[in-house]
Amino acid sequence: MISQFFVLSQRGDNIVFRDYRGEVPKGSAEIFFRKVKFWEDGGLEEAPPVFNVDGVNYFHVKVVGLLFVATTRVNTSPSYVLELLQRIARVIKDYLGILNEDSLRKNFVLVYELLDEVIDFGYVQTTSTELLKSYVFNEPLVVDATRMPPLGPATLFAQGTKRMPGIAVTKSVVATEPGGRKREEIFVDIIEKISITFSSSGYILTSEIDGTIQMKSYLSGNPEIRLALNDDLAIGRGQGPVYGYRSSTGSGVVVLDDCNFHESVRLDSFEVDRTLSLVPPDGEFPVMNYRMTQEFKPPFRINALIEEAGAHKAEVILKVRAEFASSITANTIKVQMPLPKYTNRVSFELEPGASGQTTDFKEANKRLEWNLKKVVGGCEHTLRAKLSFSQELHGNITKESGPVSMTFTIPMYNASRLQVKYLQIAKKYGTHEPYRWVRYVTQANSYVARI
Repeated sequence: MISQFFVLSQRGDNIVFRDYRGEVPKGSAEIFFRKVKFWEDGGLEEAPPVFNVDGVNYFHVKVVGLLFVATTRVNTSPSYVLELLQRIARVIKDYLGILNEDSLRKNFVLVYELLDEVIDFGYVQTTSTELLKSYVFNEPLVVDATRMPPLGPATLFAQGTKRMPGIAVTKSVVATEPGGRKREEIFVDIIEKISITFSSSGYILTSEIDGTIQMKSYLSGNPEIRLALNDDLAIGRGQGPVYGYRSSTGSGVVVLDDCNFHESVRLDSFEVDRTLSLVPPDGEFPVMNYRMTQEFKPPFRINALIEEAGAHKAEVILKVRAEFASSITANTIKVQMPLPKYTNRVSFELEPGASGQTTDFKEANKRLEWNLKKVVGGCEHTLRAKLSFSQELHGNITKESGPVSMTFTIPMYNASRLQVKYLQIAKKYGTHEPYRWVRYVTQANSYVARI
């Protein structure tokens, strides 16, 4: 149960506000924004997703620069409320096509109608886009996608020989397109988040992949879809051959620890030929979630070294090597490394000819940051940093530094080798075939190297 729901811009402007129960003061949005903007509790840089102020619990998630917030005075499950906020954001995006401040302001009547159907007196009724179509009748005012900043997934997939159409991720599931014609297409995204911990000598200590197969359909008549995965896919540890075995297709065996499926998926032939059958509901939804701890090749190798260079000085050398093919490019790479607390100055030295790279020393929390706009597969990049200390070194400098962490996004790459072999649509269309888009993206969840 929640008392209030509101959406704030990055400036703190109240874009959407709905008070369901009247239990929380009206100024809660201002209190929340001030607390988040000037967060100083617990030594954290930014506010946690859940916190309490004067007996009011605040829950928030950040979606494309907007803050989706819920408040309540009762002791409710944080994971439940955070999941609810994500689903509300997804439903609004399904209806508006584009989720940003401009689209929310132009479609406030539709947004409030959705909120009243999703939540009644603080209790959730449904977050299904398909079910909501029976109760919500307002048409969205479509915002011009060409004026959007590249914040969303559109930029992640705009790479490779077959570029995604610009409106691929900005279409409403309910709006009527100009001219009355509807472009028949379906999108399947395989999104994987990697967690790896490297030892100081470069060995992999822990590794895990959390993946999801997302689908968004713009097919008329809701036809049945057949989605085929790897023939040699095995579910459950110990079900498949050992790592390194190569099948006749050359892709190797994929062993998932566990997985779950959307309620619309039928598994009649899954055990036989690894095919999923479903009638896709409206909106974006996860067809399958999976987890994998089987050994896999990490996309990046990180080497970090810190050495004393005098009584008040030290030198850091960071090397990042891309282990994937040269046809693939990683985007928005950020490398961070905590430094000793008595560090007062850092000078950086990038490799000759380096472009699209920036460095920074965050003095408030004594952290080195290295940003790379893109990294091509097979390339190695090096950063040298000279540290100056405010006092003489005492103890082991290695123990007071690190670990090195890394975030990145790699379009058209997946570490698990899980693949969509084919996407079959049961319904026959006239003179043209629907567009089928299958896209892969890998992101860092917790990518850490010890020093």
